[in-house]
Formats: sequence, structure tokens, C-alpha cells
Amino acid sequence: MSNPIKITAEISLPEEFEFGAVDHSPTTARALAVLPTIPPLGPLASFVGKWKGGGFNTIFRPDNPKSASSMKLPIPLPPGDNLLELNLTSETLTFSKSLGSVPNRGSATQADAFLNGVPYLQVIDDVTTPGQADGIHVEPGIWLMVPATTAPAEGPTLVRMASIPHGTTIEAQGTFSTAPGGPKIPVVDITPFSTPATGIPSVPQPGLIRFPSQTAASPKPTARIPQDLSAFIAAGTITQAILDDPNSLLRDQISHQTILETTTISVSTQPASPPVIPGVPAFGGGVDNIAFLLGDGAQPVAAKPNAQVLQMTATFWIETVEYTLEVQIFNPGQPPLLLKPTPRRAGQHVPTFSVTPPKKIASPIKIKVTATQIQYSQTVLLNFNTLTWPHVSVATLVPAEPITVPASAF
Repeated sequence: MSNPIKITAEISLPEEFEFGAVDHSPTTARALAVLPTIPPLGPLASFVGKWKGGGFNTIFRPDNPKSASSMKLPIPLPPGDNLLELNLTSETLTFSKSLGSVPNRGSATQADAFLNGVPYLQVIDDVTTPGQADGIHVEPGIWLMVPATTAPAEGPTLVRMASIPHGTTIEAQGTFSTAPGGPKIPVVDITPFSTPATGIPSVPQPGLIRFPSQTAASPKPTARIPQDLSAFIAAGTITQAILDDPNSLLRDQISHQTILETTTISVSTQPASPPVIPGVPAFGGGVDNIAFLLGDGAQPVAAKPNAQVLQMTATFWIETVEYTLEVQIFNPGQPPLLLKPTPRRAGQHVPTFSVTPPKKIASPIKIKVTATQIQYSQTVLLNFNTLTWPHVSVATLVPAEPITVPASAF
């Protein structure tokens, strides 16, 4: 059953919750158990409150012809029995207050490490059919900031911990950097490839195996949802260029924006393989799946999974965007003006600004303001039917609540 397009995602910690160092010794002063100063959040300091936006999702998934939910196509499915599902998405991403100082006890070779982090809840709806929203993803998790360590010898890192109700949990660790200007968003390919006998993709990947469903203009019937993309091609919402490279949607979103600075976060569930290469991080991380996803263990490794999540990599771009607002006539004492910048392209999400001019505005004026924008591109590798299938999701998010404009903007 479909619902009207209205999604919310809320997460919060009790206001009184605070990590502490447990000490029940009657002879030890409680002051000795006080944790150190709250560790910095680094780039996670931008993850505050509620965000909204939209994007695009692609996933190849098994299609058992005996299942009640099968496409039941009048033609045989292509080798591999798969269905390519395409989703235009609407998303909310909500962050709780930070965790504070989270103690991790070290050993003889490593001092205690105190982490900090931000819990989050992500909710994504499919909005491919106008006026209709179907839930396709919910993800509770925590972003963690890990300080530099001596064992292992690593600089500061970030970790994304997530639980997906299909039966998968992930731990993805990585690095971050900040540079002036906009992001450099690479090409991403959804084309499947042969799964090696080990079940783990090699680097570089084996030869790609393209399916007819990846051609936007393929005539019906096609092993794809939606089957007929002609209306989406005409509207520019699902095109061949987007199927060939979903990240092109992200680049298009920012093509006419003025971005002053970008912090790039890159995380992966696949740590570097030994031997350790100098300068290449040897992070932890990994993926766990329920038995249903792993399939029958008696079968060959490459053939047994129903839909094993093998690996996840993701890049988040935290962008400082400059906008121009036109402020209309205003007299002191009026309620704040709620203003939006003019979108530079159809369907572009822009934030709302709460504007209270510090003086009378007798005629319209233009002011410059800034806001944070989050973009991400995520690739999950799924193993089933002897192939590895990239599952790619991209989105652009802006603050859901009005941003207060400081008096210094005038």
C-alpha cells in the first residue's frame, strides 16, 4: 500500500545521558574517574539536526520466477536471473546530539583512546511514481571520530557503523580532507562482473558484463523496474547518462552552485590487505549478513549467496555553498522573513533561510549567505548467481529547518 509523500526521521539521546568512567571503589575519589575533555568531532561537527533531499538508487536483485513478487516477464530473463530496480528517491537524514567522550581501553602498546560520535537515522522513500511514496530503506547508525593511534600507527579516522533491516550490518572506516572549492566527483559504474572463485572481487575488477536493462531505451519487456523509461528520459530524471554514471546526477546538482569549501569523507568496509603498504591505511571494518543472504554453504562460494552483501564503499562531500537572497521591504518589528534562493535547475533542493534585517529595508536588496550541503555516493557489492552486482545510491541533502541569517550579512 502506498502513502502520500511525507517522510520523517527522528533520533535522539536522553538529555541527561553522558558517558562516564565506571568506578565503584569506595576508597577512590570520584574525581579520579572523570573522563578527559570531550574529543573533537572533526568534520562530524557538520552532522547536526535534520536534513532533506533526494537522489537516485540502482540495485540489481534476484528475481525467482516461482516467487509471488516475480516480474513474470513474457520473455526469459537474461542469464543470471536478475532484475534492475531504479528508484527516484526522497530522503531524510536526522542526527542526534554527539556522544561525548567514549572510552576505549588500551593495552600495553596503546594508550586509552577516547572517541566521539553522532548517532543518525536515515529514511529513504521511492518517489518514482508522482504522488506516491514507498519506503525502500531505513538505517540507524553511528558516525564515529577516532583519534590518532600508535598501535596501529594511524592518523585520525572516521567510522560509519550501520544496520540495514534486510539482515546486514556494516563497519566502514576511512579518512577525510578539506580543500577550497567544489568536490571532484568521480565516475561510478553499475555494470556487474564475474565473481572470482574466492567470492572476493579482484583489483582491478574482471571483465564487465552488461545487461539489456542498462540501456534506457530498451523496448518492453525488459527485466527492469520501471520497464518503460521513455517518460523519464523526456523529463531528464532517468537518462542513459545517469544509468551509465549515477554520479553525474551529483555533478549536475552542483554545476551552477558557488561552493566555497568541501570536506571529503571516504570510508570502506574493506581494509587494506597485508602486507601493509606505507602511506596506505590498514583500517578495520567489515560486513556481516544473516544466513538467508549467505545462502547454502554446501554450494560453491561463487554460486551460493541469495544476495550476499560483500563490501560497501562511500564518499560524503560536505560542501559550504554560497547563495544569493533577495530581501524584500522590511520594517523592524515584523516577523522574520522565510526566504529560499532560486533553484538553478529543476528539482534542485535548496535550504530555507530565516532573515531578520537589523534595519529598515525600504526597497529590495540582495545579500550573500552560506549553508552546508551534503552529497554522497555509495556502492554496495552484492554477490548472487555467480556475479558481483554494484548497488549504487546517490543523493544531495540540505538542512530541513530554516537557517538563521546573521546581522553581519547586511
